[in-house]
Amino acid sequence: MITFSDLELVTSISVSGSLSEAARKLGVTTAALSMRLRKLEKQLGMKLASRDARRLALTEDGERMAEEGRRLLQALEELSDSMVADDERLQGVIRLSAPFGFGRLRLAPLLARFAKLHPKLRIELDLRETPWPDRNNCDAVIHIGPINDSSWTAQVLASNERWLCASPVYLKQNGTPRAPQDLAAHRCICIRENDENATYWHLRKDNESTSLRIFPSMLSNDGAVARRWAEQDLGLVLRSQWDVVDSIAQGTLVRVMVNWQFATAPIFLLIPTRKNRSRKIQALATFLSESIKTKGTEKSFS
Repeated sequence: MITFSDLELVTSISVSGSLSEAARKLGVTTAALSMRLRKLEKQLGMKLASRDARRLALTEDGERMAEEGRRLLQALEELSDSMVADDERLQGVIRLSAPFGFGRLRLAPLLARFAKLHPKLRIELDLRETPWPDRNNCDAVIHIGPINDSSWTAQVLASNERWLCASPVYLKQNGTPRAPQDLAAHRCICIRENDENATYWHLRKDNESTSLRIFPSMLSNDGAVARRWAEQDLGLVLRSQWDVVDSIAQGTLVRVMVNWQFATAPIFLLIPTRKNRSRKIQALATFLSESIKTKGTEKSFS
């Protein structure tokens, strides 16, 4: 008979690239996991995974078992949630994925507070360059930018405007741009992320809109690096407000062209539709939504 641990085994392998990674997820040794897999294959009389020197992959039968396993494990989790009394503490695991920068700077401190409120929960935070759609096995994903996928429930946590900034020293030495045409005379720092065309800036003011091709003096795929370059007087940087609001408050950066709006990049909490009713996921969604509050024209991550 297939057991709960058998389903966990196969579903872990389905989202892992190797036995060692699957073993880490389950908290067992690689040898123990390999033995369990062979025992399950012998019991079922079928091969569930193929192995070579570089990776581990499920067979067609293994993928079918993993898919059904995820469905059954999710149903069991939802049943467990529904049977817990209202005054009972939340428990179980929340697997959350987020981009590196936002995850480190903004999300991690919030999750620390959430963990203290719910000490019986185990929280797993996976930071990566493109958390969506890579992490379909997660309970929730933080995504920055547009999205169109009906298999996820999307909740906007912040509108997240993009602000053009530079250091006070740079502006004193090079002047302050007032209009889009002024940018051609300035050094610009660009960020390449989420497969976006980072050197094409869209601006709008009242009923006027324009798009500009920027020829960057410096370019990075790390937004924090680009922000630090701007703080070191190396040019203008267009960056999400969540990343520069502290620098502006501290005086290391100044926002310019405030009358112009650049393309926004909303911060979404994405939840797989099948998990949207989970008590612990709803608790997380409510907490994050209430923790990211509007304060004037800025977002306060309190």
